[in-house]
Amino acid sequence: MYHNILVPVVFDGEHDRSASIKLAGILATPNAKITFLHVIEKIPSYATSYIPEDLQKELRVALHQAMDDMASHIPGATGEIVDGHSGRTILDYANEHGTDLIIIASHRPGFQDLLLGSTASHVVRHAACAVHVIR
Repeated sequence: MYHNILVPVVFDGEHDRSASIKLAGILATPNAKITFLHVIEKIPSYATSYIPEDLQKELRVALHQAMDDMASHIPGATGEIVDGHSGRTILDYANEHGTDLIIIASHRPGFQDLLLGSTASHVVRHAACAVHVIR
């Protein structure tokens, strides 16, 4: 059982977030801290001029709402949104907040992962705590 669980969240069609939510509830001690974390990757400066500022704000508000909805499934869970590079930011957040378990979803590895690496594999290789990968 774990006391401080970090669950990185990706909003795309490939990852089933319900499995991560369920597993966090199962592996948590009764008064565990569970944090759902979404990392917003930096948009290249050449692209930001094409995205209206209002749209960026609306997207962030929608992400906060989605994170709050997700966290509502487990008593005491919270949602966080941070900016940065996904793999490095997840590891930094875990280290700074004393995380003892990271539950991360991963897609089926493909050829591109052999060359570039995936966020999940980066977290598994470099985390200072236990990591549970859901596929």
